[in-house]
Amino acid sequence: MKEIAHNKKAFFDYEILESLEAGVVLVGAEVKAIRAGRVNLKDNFVKIVKGEAFLFGVHVAHLQTANAHYTPDERRVRKLLLHKKQLAKWHAQVGQQRLSIVALKLYFNARNRVKLQVALVRGKKLYDKRESMKQRVLDMEAKSQLKHRG
Repeated sequence: MKEIAHNKKAFFDYEILESLEAGVVLVGAEVKAIRAGRVNLKDNFVKIVKGEAFLFGVHVAHLQTANAHYTPDERRVRKLLLHKKQLAKWHAQVGQQRLSIVALKLYFNARNRVKLQVALVRGKKLYDKRESMKQRVLDMEAKSQLKHRG
């Protein structure tokens, strides 16, 4: 598995409840651009419309070496490929429990296909974020103490 992009902000802003692997419908030279690492997962979200999942807010930059006459919109809405049962389950949870669906990371799987790890998340409150920052500082201090002793 070769990871291309990672959404660090999602791990800080959200509590991750469940995650899945999804395929992404791409056009033109988007796969080449993703392979070159010209993708940004910041501020993305997934919306379920009429039983289909769509990814909003992901920026895939256009390559200079690709065909100049065919340049798809860099921030276009991309369809996600998921199982219907899973979509129905998540759609019900999003509606009832005020949850969201966001993309966590983009990678190539063993069969060299572009995959996206999407997660069902709940937004953290400010005090939860502060607690996460405190825990991170404590972990870093513990690691540095172990390094200096060993």
